[in-house]
Amino acid sequence: MKKEDYFKKELSYIKNKKVIKDLKYLIELLPDYFFEIPASSTGKYHPSYALGEHGLIRHTKAAVRIAYELFDDESICKFSKDEQDLIIMALILHDSFKSGNPKEKYTRADHPLLASHFIMEHQKELSLDIESLRKVCSMIESHMGPWNIDYKTKEEILPKPKTAYERFVHMCDYLASRKLIEIEFDGIEIKY
Repeated sequence: MKKEDYFKKELSYIKNKKVIKDLKYLIELLPDYFFEIPASSTGKYHPSYALGEHGLIRHTKAAVRIAYELFDDESICKFSKDEQDLIIMALILHDSFKSGNPKEKYTRADHPLLASHFIMEHQKELSLDIESLRKVCSMIESHMGPWNIDYKTKEEILPKPKTAYERFVHMCDYLASRKLIEIEFDGIEIKY
Protein backbone atom coordinates (compact mmCIF):
# COMPACT_ATOMS: atom_id res chain seq x y z
CA MET A 1 0.00 0.00 0.00
CA LYS A 2 1.27 3.47 -0.86
CA LYS A 3 1.52 5.84 2.09
CA GLU A 4 -0.88 8.30 0.45
CA ASP A 5 -3.58 5.58 0.55
CA TYR A 6 -3.78 6.05 4.33
CA PHE A 7 -5.26 9.48 3.59
CA LYS A 8 -7.45 8.72 0.57
CA LYS A 9 -10.59 10.11 2.29
CA GLU A 10 -8.83 13.21 3.60
CA LEU A 11 -7.24 13.93 0.23
CA SER A 12 -10.74 13.80 -1.30
CA TYR A 13 -11.69 16.86 0.81
CA ILE A 14 -9.08 18.95 -1.04
CA LYS A 15 -10.05 20.77 -4.23
CA ASN A 16 -6.76 22.48 -5.19
CA LYS A 17 -4.82 20.09 -7.44
CA LYS A 18 -1.46 21.63 -6.45
CA VAL A 19 -2.17 20.94 -2.78
CA ILE A 20 -3.16 17.34 -3.57
CA LYS A 21 -0.04 16.78 -5.70
CA ASP A 22 2.33 18.31 -3.12
CA LEU A 23 0.69 16.55 -0.21
CA LYS A 24 0.89 13.15 -1.92
CA TYR A 25 4.57 13.78 -2.68
CA LEU A 26 5.34 14.72 0.94
CA ILE A 27 3.31 11.88 2.47
CA GLU A 28 5.36 9.33 0.51
CA LEU A 29 8.55 10.77 2.08
CA LEU A 30 7.33 10.63 5.69
CA PRO A 31 9.05 8.28 8.13
CA ASP A 32 7.49 4.82 8.25
CA TYR A 33 6.89 5.06 11.99
CA PHE A 34 4.33 7.85 11.47
CA PHE A 35 1.97 5.23 10.03
CA GLU A 36 2.45 2.79 12.89
CA ILE A 37 2.88 4.49 16.30
CA PRO A 38 0.27 5.65 18.83
CA ALA A 39 -0.49 9.38 19.06
CA SER A 40 0.88 9.49 22.62
CA SER A 41 4.18 7.80 23.45
CA THR A 42 3.08 7.47 27.10
CA GLY A 43 -0.65 6.90 26.58
CA LYS A 44 -1.51 9.87 28.85
CA TYR A 45 -2.57 12.56 26.42
CA HIS A 46 -4.98 11.18 23.83
CA PRO A 47 -8.31 9.31 23.68
CA SER A 48 -8.39 5.54 23.33
CA TYR A 49 -8.89 5.60 19.54
CA ALA A 50 -5.51 7.33 19.19
CA LEU A 51 -3.59 4.72 21.17
CA GLY A 52 -2.00 1.51 19.91
CA GLU A 53 -0.90 0.68 16.41
CA HIS A 54 -1.90 3.36 13.85
CA GLY A 55 -3.03 5.64 16.72
CA LEU A 56 -1.22 8.67 15.27
CA ILE A 57 -2.91 8.10 11.91
CA ARG A 58 -6.33 7.93 13.63
CA HIS A 59 -5.55 11.10 15.61
CA THR A 60 -4.53 12.87 12.40
CA LYS A 61 -7.68 11.71 10.60
CA ALA A 62 -9.80 12.89 13.56
CA ALA A 63 -8.20 16.36 13.48
CA VAL A 64 -8.82 16.64 9.73
CA ARG A 65 -12.42 15.46 10.11
CA ILE A 66 -13.07 17.99 12.88
CA ALA A 67 -11.79 20.73 10.56
CA TYR A 68 -13.88 19.44 7.66
CA GLU A 69 -17.04 19.43 9.79
CA LEU A 70 -16.34 22.94 11.11
CA PHE A 71 -15.78 24.32 7.59
CA ASP A 72 -19.54 23.89 7.02
CA ASP A 73 -20.39 26.34 9.80
CA GLU A 74 -19.65 29.87 8.62
CA SER A 75 -20.32 31.25 12.10
CA ILE A 76 -17.20 29.37 13.23
CA CYS A 77 -14.95 29.98 10.24
CA LYS A 78 -15.02 31.77 6.93
CA PHE A 79 -12.03 30.29 5.18
CA SER A 80 -11.89 30.19 1.37
CA LYS A 81 -11.65 26.79 -0.32
CA ASP A 82 -7.91 27.33 -0.94
CA GLU A 83 -7.40 28.24 2.72
CA GLN A 84 -9.33 25.14 3.78
CA ASP A 85 -7.07 23.01 1.58
CA LEU A 86 -3.94 24.46 3.22
CA ILE A 87 -5.44 23.83 6.67
CA ILE A 88 -6.06 20.18 5.77
CA MET A 89 -2.51 19.91 4.45
CA ALA A 90 -1.17 21.34 7.73
CA LEU A 91 -3.30 18.97 9.80
CA ILE A 92 -2.18 15.89 7.84
CA LEU A 93 1.48 16.84 8.30
CA HIS A 94 1.37 18.43 11.79
CA ASP A 95 2.63 15.36 13.72
CA SER A 96 4.51 13.69 10.88
CA PHE A 97 7.85 13.85 12.74
CA LYS A 98 6.41 13.42 16.23
CA SER A 99 9.14 10.97 17.30
CA GLY A 100 11.94 12.79 15.49
CA ASN A 101 14.07 11.76 12.55
CA PRO A 102 15.37 9.15 13.11
CA LYS A 103 12.70 7.81 15.46
CA GLU A 104 13.22 8.29 19.18
CA LYS A 105 11.38 6.61 22.07
CA TYR A 106 9.32 9.65 23.14
CA THR A 107 7.64 12.60 21.47
CA ARG A 108 10.05 15.33 20.42
CA ALA A 109 9.07 18.72 21.85
CA ASP A 110 10.28 20.34 18.63
CA HIS A 111 8.41 17.96 16.31
CA PRO A 112 6.41 20.83 14.72
CA LEU A 113 9.67 22.48 13.68
CA LEU A 114 10.97 19.20 12.25
CA ALA A 115 7.82 18.88 10.10
CA SER A 116 8.06 22.50 8.97
CA HIS A 117 11.75 22.15 8.05
CA PHE A 118 10.94 18.96 6.14
CA ILE A 119 8.42 20.85 3.99
CA MET A 120 10.81 23.71 3.28
CA GLU A 121 13.63 21.27 2.46
CA HIS A 122 11.43 19.97 -0.36
CA GLN A 123 10.16 23.37 -1.50
CA LYS A 124 11.87 23.13 -4.91
CA GLU A 125 10.04 19.87 -5.70
CA LEU A 126 6.65 21.32 -4.74
CA SER A 127 4.25 23.28 -6.93
CA LEU A 128 2.72 25.52 -4.25
CA ASP A 129 4.08 29.06 -4.03
CA ILE A 130 6.37 30.00 -1.14
CA GLU A 131 3.67 32.08 0.59
CA SER A 132 1.31 29.09 0.74
CA LEU A 133 4.08 26.81 2.00
CA ARG A 134 5.03 29.32 4.70
CA LYS A 135 1.38 29.52 5.77
CA VAL A 136 1.22 25.72 6.08
CA CYS A 137 4.49 25.71 8.03
CA SER A 138 3.30 28.42 10.43
CA MET A 139 0.14 26.40 11.15
CA ILE A 140 2.26 23.31 11.86
CA GLU A 141 4.85 25.17 13.96
CA SER A 142 2.19 26.69 16.24
CA HIS A 143 -0.20 23.71 16.49
CA MET A 144 0.86 22.92 20.07
CA GLY A 145 -0.65 26.18 21.34
CA PRO A 146 0.37 26.87 24.95
CA TRP A 147 2.32 23.58 25.16
CA ASN A 148 5.31 25.18 23.48
CA ILE A 149 7.98 24.58 26.13
CA ASP A 150 10.89 22.16 25.78
CA TYR A 151 10.49 19.41 28.39
CA LYS A 152 14.18 19.40 29.29
CA THR A 153 15.32 23.02 29.03
CA LYS A 154 11.97 24.55 30.12
CA GLU A 155 12.46 27.15 27.38
CA GLU A 156 9.81 28.30 24.93
CA ILE A 157 10.74 26.68 21.61
CA LEU A 158 7.52 26.90 19.55
CA PRO A 159 5.44 29.88 18.49
CA LYS A 160 1.92 30.23 19.85
CA PRO A 161 -0.90 30.49 17.29
CA LYS A 162 -1.61 34.07 16.22
CA THR A 163 -3.49 34.01 12.92
CA ALA A 164 -6.99 32.64 12.42
CA TYR A 165 -5.48 29.71 10.46
CA GLU A 166 -3.00 28.87 13.20
CA ARG A 167 -5.64 29.06 15.94
CA PHE A 168 -8.00 26.88 13.91
CA VAL A 169 -5.37 24.17 13.33
CA HIS A 170 -4.47 24.24 17.03
CA MET A 171 -8.17 23.93 17.96
CA CYS A 172 -8.72 20.93 15.67
CA ASP A 173 -5.61 19.19 16.99
CA TYR A 174 -6.59 20.02 20.57
CA LEU A 175 -10.11 18.63 20.15
CA ALA A 176 -8.75 15.47 18.51
CA SER A 177 -6.55 14.93 21.57
CA ARG A 178 -9.28 15.28 24.22
CA LYS A 179 -10.09 12.07 26.06
CA LEU A 180 -13.74 13.10 26.47
CA ILE A 181 -14.24 13.11 22.69
CA GLU A 182 -14.33 9.58 21.34
CA ILE A 183 -14.58 9.04 17.59
CA GLU A 184 -15.58 5.63 16.29
CA PHE A 185 -13.16 3.99 13.91
CA ASP A 186 -13.28 0.85 11.82
CA GLY A 187 -9.58 0.07 11.60
CA ILE A 188 -8.07 3.36 10.52
CA GLU A 189 -11.20 4.85 8.96
CA ILE A 190 -13.79 6.97 10.77
CA LYS A 191 -17.08 5.05 10.78
CA TYR A 192 -19.27 7.87 9.47
